[in-house]
Amino acid sequence: MTQREVCPGCGMEHPGEKHSLHDRYNATEACWGLYGELSAYYMTYGDITFKHQHSVDAYGAQHTGDATAAITTVFSLIGLYLALEQGRTGRQVQLAHMELGKRKTNWPKWNAPDQLYRRTVLDVLQAEPGAPRDSMQREWMQDVWDAWASVHDEIRRICAERLA
Repeated sequence: MTQREVCPGCGMEHPGEKHSLHDRYNATEACWGLYGELSAYYMTYGDITFKHQHSVDAYGAQHTGDATAAITTVFSLIGLYLALEQGRTGRQVQLAHMELGKRKTNWPKWNAPDQLYRRTVLDVLQAEPGAPRDSMQREWMQDVWDAWASVHDEIRRICAERLA
């Protein structure tokens, strides 16, 4: 009987005998590997809007844990907010992250939501490349953003105060 490993960040199940975690994210090595595959896809996509940034933010927020730096979680959620509620491209989100990073700040440390996610990096990878995959990426982003509803107002406030 094959043992199943569950990613502590996204809840994705996959074959595995031991619970090995990536040291920066609350993720199994297998889940981190899938994220690497998706990153390679979007980095070679040739899209000037830089869709890869959206995957960085969805994965970062979805895989927040004790070892995750507060800035990672906050920037991931800011990226999702800017993309989903403000209609910003990945490149525009990246520029906003750069602007926010210019000033040293003690970012708030939030615990990950307790709810299960409906979408994971695997769902995005399983979608047909091109428009279907981009659409699934958007569903993944929305699912992660919705799970963090308890901090939406705080994210909106941070953006209003710190981004021109």
